Amino acid sequence: MADVFSAKQRSRVMQAVRSRGNRTAEVAFAKGLRASGLKGWRRHLRVRLPSSSDSAGTKALEFSTYPDFVFPKQRVAVFLDGCFWHSCPWHRTRPRHRAGFWRKKLSRNVARDRETNQLLRKSGWTVVRIWEHRLQNDLPGCMAVLLDALNRN
Repeated sequence: MADVFSAKQRSRVMQAVRSRGNRTAEVAFAKGLRASGLKGWRRHLRVRLPSSSDSAGTKALEFSTYPDFVFPKQRVAVFLDGCFWHSCPWHRTRPRHRAGFWRKKLSRNVARDRETNQLLRKSGWTVVRIWEHRLQNDLPGCMAVLLDALNRN
């Protein structure tokens, strides 16, 4: 089935989708951090890590990631994962239109999340991933998970 938008219109629609500052996740989490009195966090701070070297043993390339919230002193990275984009086991949906494209895209997102977790942990970071649905339904529980991670470091 053909797209209902022209290429130019589709481009405008996709440009309107924001990955930062969404109200349901990031803004709510930031309000929770402020209400909890937590300090020392930054939003979208670039975290640079050495990437694993390839099988030939060539020099490792640098890897960068931008967690949604970073506690640099404690080396804690917080990712707020949307149920659709990160394939939540309870709330993921499977688009029927262009199903192959979406299956590939979403599985790449999950694989990238796994790789990011491994690289951060290998470099001494603690990774906290919070599902969008949990953030919406249990902000105090999310803050407790974060506090536990911060207290371990």
